[in-house]
Amino acid sequence: MSDEDAWLDGNAMAGLLDEVFETEMTTAVHVCRSCATSSAVGAHRAYRSAGTVLRCPACGDVALRITELTDRHIVHLTGAWRIEMPRR
Repeated sequence: MSDEDAWLDGNAMAGLLDEVFETEMTTAVHVCRSCATSSAVGAHRAYRSAGTVLRCPACGDVALRITELTDRHIVHLTGAWRIEMPRR
């Protein structure tokens, strides 16, 4: 199995991200803490196993980790994020 077979496009995580953040997140911008690449969350590489990990499409550094438990989500963000949410 190649590295490309192990990951999904970040857009594949749209449902989980919407559940956690209650807004469209694939267009949110993340600036990588390692290489300073600025890219939409949908462009990141998504890896799923015991949790979900989004990695920078340029250098592979971790941008976001989400662990799903029965009663909550545990979210860890790295780097800089710009999230635009509609007002309620």
